[in-house]
Amino acid sequence: MSETKTLQYRTDGPEDGPVLVLGPSLGTTWHMWDRQIPELSRHWRVLRFDLPGHGGAPAHPAPSVAELAARLLATLDELGVERFGYAGCSIGGAIGAELALRHPHRVGSLALVSASPRFGTADSYRQRGVVVRTNGLDPIARATPERWFTPGFAAAQPAIVEWAVQMVRTTDPGCYIAACEALAAFDIRAELSRIGIPTLVVVGADDQVTPAADARVLVAGIADARLALVPGASHLTPVEQPMAVTDLLVRHFSSSWQTPDHPTGMTAIPAPPHKPVLSPVPPGAAVVEYGHNVPESLLDARAAAYDQGIKVRREVLGDAHVDRAQSLADEFTDDFQDFITRYAWGEVWTRPGIDRRIRSVVTLTALAARGHLDELAFHTRAALRNGLTPTEIKEVLLHTGVYCGVPTANSAFAVAQRIIREETSPDG
Repeated sequence: MSETKTLQYRTDGPEDGPVLVLGPSLGTTWHMWDRQIPELSRHWRVLRFDLPGHGGAPAHPAPSVAELAARLLATLDELGVERFGYAGCSIGGAIGAELALRHPHRVGSLALVSASPRFGTADSYRQRGVVVRTNGLDPIARATPERWFTPGFAAAQPAIVEWAVQMVRTTDPGCYIAACEALAAFDIRAELSRIGIPTLVVVGADDQVTPAADARVLVAGIADARLALVPGASHLTPVEQPMAVTDLLVRHFSSSWQTPDHPTGMTAIPAPPHKPVLSPVPPGAAVVEYGHNVPESLLDARAAAYDQGIKVRREVLGDAHVDRAQSLADEFTDDFQDFITRYAWGEVWTRPGIDRRIRSVVTLTALAARGHLDELAFHTRAALRNGLTPTEIKEVLLHTGVYCGVPTANSAFAVAQRIIREETSPDG
């Protein structure tokens, strides 16, 4: 088979162990996983690979995430590996999601680290390609520390920062540009529900490249997914918080590996005895899943409420509205977005006592009465989606005018009229 169809790789661990594949981030090599290998290789045959043109790998650009996944499968086919676990960081996570969608029979369990169903905007990655074509990789390399690491880690670990900068500098520019184009075209938001593999989603609390909001979209869309938030970490979480990520991966793959009746004999590794979460560098940081120092039963309840809430919120308000709200969330508003998703949408809108049509009637009345016209606009769209007719919305607002005042109804009618025209126009 031609070398253009396979990837550069190395393996560690017992030759007869189940195979666990680790995928790298853009601009890195397989060495980004070095700190995970001692522990992971005790349980699994660990295979790490380099992206094309990275780490001295042959510079054969891959134009899409699907092509990268195909080259990885070709590599595994040559080795006789049929079924495997997979953990990938950033574009490595995109490759894992692609495998789970297109080749679910090959992947037993999945971990997506610093990943997203859509990485930023297409324009931002295409612009990065323009920068590389014009100036080479040096500007990208020099900006790497602030994208990959927290300021405290970068100041305390200058040798690791320099190593990261050199990894980017020595990457083939054409392959880097091709990877940017692959990320620009990658968008699986509408397909997440088709991922049926047990999935761990890991995100650094300070990651600005693939923030926690992106991780929550993954968890909300994938049926069997859990979220782990790692404090004191930015985008290159396995490097910045190696012990925390290692512990998460061991626990996930030990307990979630699907075991089909398959001649390769892939089996689940027994879960290790319970032990306290390891304290990663810097001292005092700990892994938090859905919060700090919260009982596990409450974490599970919050996670379930959030997952149900984001589904209902999307069904009622639409993907565009929810995507916009999540894209605008930052450290200041993220907790509020989490709160309203769990409380309003996951606990109240899901109650069985009244249906969504009646809930829309109550919501329109309350919003009109309080003069919350911006929210009245998108809840008018929601009411139409929940089955109310324009005539029924008119009657709700007339009734509101009687009990809440004519000026209130006048403003509400103007908003509702505009939305109804937009939503019911044949050209809309």
